[in-house]
Amino acid sequence: MNIYYKKVCESAEYIKGIIMETPGIGIILGSGLGPLVNEIENPIEINYCDIPNFPLTTIEGHAGKLVFGGLGGKKVLAMKGRFHYYEGYDISQVVFHIRVFKKLGINDLLITNAAGGINKTYKPGDLMFINDHISSYSPSPLRGENLSEFGTRFPDMSEAYNKALLSMGKETAKRLDIEIQEGVYAFAQGPMYETPAEIRMLGILGADAVGMSTVSEVIVANHAGMKVLGISCITNMAAGVLETPLKHEDVMSTAKASEYKFARLVTALIENWRVGTI
Repeated sequence: MNIYYKKVCESAEYIKGIIMETPGIGIILGSGLGPLVNEIENPIEINYCDIPNFPLTTIEGHAGKLVFGGLGGKKVLAMKGRFHYYEGYDISQVVFHIRVFKKLGINDLLITNAAGGINKTYKPGDLMFINDHISSYSPSPLRGENLSEFGTRFPDMSEAYNKALLSMGKETAKRLDIEIQEGVYAFAQGPMYETPAEIRMLGILGADAVGMSTVSEVIVANHAGMKVLGISCITNMAAGVLETPLKHEDVMSTAKASEYKFARLVTALIENWRVGTI
């Protein structure tokens, strides 16, 4: 058995032994968006440091906990904090949790992040459904031996973000009267913010927002046959769009200001989510 796959199985077995159920939907919460877990009913918390083989998060706004419980009438497993390539992890560790989720029986995934706005019609505090991504700077998480237990050697990425889920999401936001954007998310390695020239380049390529996560997770989720809905919280405008320097503190404060709107939308999305049928 592949050593990496064995470690995934060990992590999944540990989590399964605690939650004793199969979650319907996995949720990954980005910087400053962790307070959503306060909405989860009858929560069971598991610290990352207690899970065999699980990486640890080192970034402010990423608490490092799995939270299992009820949300919107579904059983969810939420990650309060994720792992980033810029933290020094190998890319296989950055996406380790996605494979653990799959091994737990999760096939539906909501991935969120904090992002910088490239599209000049956006403003801090906006929420954006991701309809595609640009992964030019992302090392491939599928590099090396293919894990055939999860998927094929050459997975199709023409619908990385599930269209039916995206349609459901837009209908849900409209019903809640929440204004929401839709666009392309671009990955940057970080941890430094991008230069104005890099942002101009990404804008020319068609990117509407930029961040340091998500893309590798989505690639691995698609490889494993999982259905993905992605949401970016636009916490700042990217370098050069406005004449202000970028600070992580501003990212955190804008995410906090968007907490109520974000939690309201996500809860309604989970309510409307037809697990396993879309």
